[in-house]
Order: sequence, then structure tokens, then C-alpha cells
Amino acid sequence: MATSAGDERRGRLVALLAGESGPVSGSALAERLGVSRQVVVQDVALLRERGERIVSTNRGYVLGRAPARPTRLFKCRHTADQAADELTCIVDLGGRVEDVFVNHRVYGKVSSALEIASRRDVGRFVSELASGVSSPLLEVTSGYHFHHVSAESEAVLDEVERALAARGYLVEPTAYEARAFR
Repeated sequence: MATSAGDERRGRLVALLAGESGPVSGSALAERLGVSRQVVVQDVALLRERGERIVSTNRGYVLGRAPARPTRLFKCRHTADQAADELTCIVDLGGRVEDVFVNHRVYGKVSSALEIASRRDVGRFVSELASGVSSPLLEVTSGYHFHHVSAESEAVLDEVERALAARGYLVEPTAYEARAFR
């Protein structure tokens, strides 16, 4: 079967991201590929559906690496004021909060890489939110959000799961979420 121009462009997009050491803005990718920013957004969505680990950050797109550590998805619900407690609970047990995302009914999956692994990282994150420049993603979905958490072992992830449940933050994902967001 012949390769389409779109498939070739998406291959170049992945190659561009693989060759960068940091995030690349959608506008910069669009310029390099000779397309609009909206085409880049659509291509990223298609690539993600095909299994590419492309992560959206506040500075642009990065090609995610396959996690070397066990990783688990947690669906949580709490208020913005409880975010520091949730994140501290995870890192104190040895977890690393890789990302946060929400499943918005209109916009779909909206995500951001976090890479929070210590109390210092939690403090920085909470300070940025407290600055008032932006609000946490959980506020657009009535407190519901997801985290991919990695750890040195499944046992640590089990401990994180128990601790989040004990605090009342853990929520059972719907059947759709369990399939779609692994």
C-alpha cells in the first residue's frame, strides 16, 4: 500500500521531535513541516491514537520515552486545595507523578507533563498554581483528573493506591476510561 503525504508528514513530525532535547511549539513544528498549526494538532492526535508517546507541555510537544519503571494510572477527585496533599502523599511513598490529564466532554483529553518526584517539586508546582496565572486542570472537570504515577516497583504503586484510597482521593474509572486511558 502506498504511503500518503499525511503519513510521510507525521513520520517527519515524530523524527523532528525525536531530534530535539526539549519541547517544540506547535507553531514551530507547523513552520518546519509547511502546514498550519491545526494540522500539527490533528497529526499529534492521530499519532497518539497509533501509540506514539507525544506529550503536550506548556512549552510545546515532546516525544515521551517509554517508562523504565512500573507505571500505573490513577483516577482521582479532590479540590484544588487538596492538590498538595495528594502529590505529597505520592512522592513521600516513592512515586513520581508523570503527568496530569482530564477527560473533558468537549475538548477530549487535555494533559500536561508534571514530572513531580519530590516535596520540592510539589512546592514549586503548588506555588505556580497559587500565583493565580492559571488554575489546575481538575477545576474544569469538577475535581476529576488522572495521573500516571511511576515507581521503583509494583509494591510501591500498591502502597500509593492504598494511601490515595484512604484519603478519599481515589475514584474508580469508568469502563470507557479504563480502556481508553490505560
